[in-house]
Amino acid sequence: MTKFNLSHYLVIGPENCAFKPYGEVVAAAVRAGFTCIQLRLKTASDAEFLTLAAETARIIEKLGRQDEVSFLINDRPDIALKARAAGIKTDGVHVGQCDTPPAVCKKMIGEDAIAGLSAPQEKLLEYLESADLSCVDYFGLAPLRETETKNDLAKNRNNRTIIPAIEEINAFAEKSPLPVVMGGGVKKDDLTLLAKTALSGYFVVSAVCGAEDPYKAASELVNTWNSCRNI
Repeated sequence: MTKFNLSHYLVIGPENCAFKPYGEVVAAAVRAGFTCIQLRLKTASDAEFLTLAAETARIIEKLGRQDEVSFLINDRPDIALKARAAGIKTDGVHVGQCDTPPAVCKKMIGEDAIAGLSAPQEKLLEYLESADLSCVDYFGLAPLRETETKNDLAKNRNNRTIIPAIEEINAFAEKSPLPVVMGGGVKKDDLTLLAKTALSGYFVVSAVCGAEDPYKAASELVNTWNSCRNI
């Protein structure tokens, strides 16, 4: 059973990789100490999705981190199920409020599957009181700031993305009965502030995938967070 650790979480697809191939970026993040990899593809065929899932699982296993790094599939419990049927080690899925419900995901994939859920940007604390959390394993909050990798977020009347204040993020994380991970435009310098909250971790896309040296970028993120948390 893979140890579930949200501390250092990479969301990645080939389209996010600016300077290095997908596999190299995944390997760099895992070697640097990232603890969770989410494969996110918006336009790929099922065959392409499964091919990349297999590559990701192989990389994690080759680096000897299969018991320490969780591998999740974005939005597609059917792909996670097909991957498991093909012998590809996948640990679960991450879905949004408008995607397949976490309870259905677990029923499809298995009760042992991790099911992460993106939390809404507005009225976060009220959401905890009204949502069924029995089949959810963690919350993903986004964005910390405007970001090109996430363009389907709540908008205000001026069509600007609603950004929660650090006090709101901390209040949500403190009240949540589930682990909470924050992302959306997160950079290394943000971690000194985020690490002081009740968050369980952070997630990034561009900070690693868009770096000329993904290993260096990932290592700096890991070291900064761990240093602030005295790990």
